[in-house]
Amino acid sequence: MDHTTHEGREGLSGNLRRYLEETALPPIDDAHQRTAGEAAASAASSTVGQSAERVTEPDPDIPQHATAAAFFDVDNTLIQGNSLIALGYQLFKRGFLTLSEIFPYLVAQGRYRLFGAELPDAIAQGREKALSFITGWSVSELRDLCAELVDAHLIARTYTGTRELASMHINAGEQVWLVSATPVQVGQILAERLGFTGALGTVAEEEDGQFTGRLVGDILHGPGKAHAVAALAKAQGLNLEECTAYSDSANDIPMLSMVGTPVAINPDSTLRKHAAKHGWLIRDYRPVRRVFLSVLVPLGAVAGIGGALAWRRRRKR
Repeated sequence: MDHTTHEGREGLSGNLRRYLEETALPPIDDAHQRTAGEAAASAASSTVGQSAERVTEPDPDIPQHATAAAFFDVDNTLIQGNSLIALGYQLFKRGFLTLSEIFPYLVAQGRYRLFGAELPDAIAQGREKALSFITGWSVSELRDLCAELVDAHLIARTYTGTRELASMHINAGEQVWLVSATPVQVGQILAERLGFTGALGTVAEEEDGQFTGRLVGDILHGPGKAHAVAALAKAQGLNLEECTAYSDSANDIPMLSMVGTPVAINPDSTLRKHAAKHGWLIRDYRPVRRVFLSVLVPLGAVAGIGGALAWRRRRKR
């Protein structure tokens, strides 16, 4: 394998994610993020217990730990790359999205972030314009496209180490949730394929089974993810002190900070420093980085997580 090329692709993916989250698609404001988070939690709660939404059911021989859960960011934490970009590329390939439609929007968002030249309302209007292509689509149409994306492109790009961590939580009788800025349909299908509980993601407004072309609140970014986790915890009766959260991005520090066990997976430089400063666990599953960071990343991190899970089980007895 050409490790240099591989690492370069991972670096490019991380840069694209930062560009989307911090420049092209920044959070509008906390009110919109709160609305997005609550919508994500509502959509997620509605799927719990629906066997059609799960590939695997909880093992009856494993005592369920009803108040604990694990929350996994998706992009560069569970999968290599950016799922939102992958979805956009598939839409572009199929002719549903053109560069002429999205380029002015990206330029406008960049101008706002660099010069403060636009107000939050203008950002919201720009997003609605960029999403106008989906107006009139049926929910089933988007879900079918998302299923193609997950099966053909995302499953093969999951990090084995992260999936093993998720399995540890499942075997401990805990819920396992994905939390992502990607459309909730992508997250739900990815969760189904992996046998997880469900997903928190960006929710598009729908009426009578068709999309209106508007978002409910905003794209689910860092602050929105924290609101979503808080709302889901309340709905599901979770104790956040008994929960674990995983992410690669410093933008997700609000979500990581609200749980009892925060873990940095394949962290960007800012998150790595923050995690080290606060004594958080750090794991790096990027092939090249494993070699060079083996001295810096505690080899007992997985054991540490496993120990935390065992301690929770002892407390429940």
